[in-house]
Amino acid sequence: MAILKPFKGLRPPKEIARQLASRPYDVLNSREARTEAEGNPYSLLHIIKPEIDLPESIDEHAEEVYSKASENLAMFRNNGWLVQDEKDCLYIYAQTMNGKTQYGLVGCAGVEDYMNGIIKKHELTRKDKEEDRMKHVRVTNANMEPVFFTYPAVAEIDAIVADIVRNNEPEYDFTADDGFGHHFWVVSDKNTVNRLTGLFSQVPFTYVADGHHRTAAAALVGNEKKKNNPDHKGTEEYNYFLAVHFPSDQLTIIDYNRLVKDLNNLSEEEFLGKLGKVFEIKEMGDEIYKPARLHNFSLYLNNQWYSLTALPGTFDDNDPIGVLDVTVLSKLVLDEILGITDLRTSKRVDFVGGIRGLGELKRRVDSGEMAAAFALYPVSLQQLIDIADSGNIMPPKTTWFEPKLRSGLVVHLLD
Repeated sequence: MAILKPFKGLRPPKEIARQLASRPYDVLNSREARTEAEGNPYSLLHIIKPEIDLPESIDEHAEEVYSKASENLAMFRNNGWLVQDEKDCLYIYAQTMNGKTQYGLVGCAGVEDYMNGIIKKHELTRKDKEEDRMKHVRVTNANMEPVFFTYPAVAEIDAIVADIVRNNEPEYDFTADDGFGHHFWVVSDKNTVNRLTGLFSQVPFTYVADGHHRTAAAALVGNEKKKNNPDHKGTEEYNYFLAVHFPSDQLTIIDYNRLVKDLNNLSEEEFLGKLGKVFEIKEMGDEIYKPARLHNFSLYLNNQWYSLTALPGTFDDNDPIGVLDVTVLSKLVLDEILGITDLRTSKRVDFVGGIRGLGELKRRVDSGEMAAAFALYPVSLQQLIDIADSGNIMPPKTTWFEPKLRSGLVVHLLD
């Protein structure tokens, strides 16, 4: 059964919370982070993207960068920009997008839960990205950013969260520059904390929705500390890491689309001819076309949108991986027609989260940067859970969750 542990959070004073909270480290590059943090000394980007405080020429994985993260965290604490709560708490973190609000329960997940499969994942991680975040955790001795988990909804947990939200003013309540609302409550009442952790202990599994590399890094560093501590007792803070847990019935996955740089030496006519052997193709004109259902795709090519519907027999609805449209597209088009066999390493393919809209696909093809774009119907959360439960792994860049968690509303220290 899953662990949800209260902890003494490190948090910003209310008056600077909006300025301090930042987008996650992995959704913006160093240049974008410099721009976003410009003129804002409070931004958590100074800790999670610390290269922004060093010369632009520096390698973002240089030792000086990690040292700067530790130095900046100490500075934030000394300045009173991050202050630790005096007692163990849980927290509620709610996000509002397009009029819909989802409510997450913030607490620590267990390192052992990750190691023994109670926390289930659906994506592979890359060792270089794991090691980057592990170094960051080691030098800061903290989980600076939460990971995004989901779990099968529990009615009583939902009711307690709803009661807290209804009867208490949020500690933080702001709308970020992207228009998404962020609302945060501190749950310090011991009886309520005990009730929530007790109910959560009945949850059989939790699932990594977003943040597989941060999850792996946090768990691996915790396990590393356990092995290096001859007096390990199992109650140390490093046995846990920071997570926001959302009930599965409140989340929505949006589309994650593909762009290709070339047509593998095929003419447009030859390319469409090969597509016609495995898809029903309909010309949709120059107006943006969005996929209407599973196994229906959009293709944008040479100022023209097309509807592509996979023909019967080209996919396997009884296979939890084979049924995914990312699998269908990868097999029928990227691999067999375009010769793109490894999505994790190929430089001929790029990925765009649906939050950017299909207009972004059109723009990049029209600019000449890309040869064609494919839009996919979103994966369902149930598909994600089914794949994780079966022990399978989704293809790369399958799921995109919005809104992203803001980092910095609460930090977990490992001692």
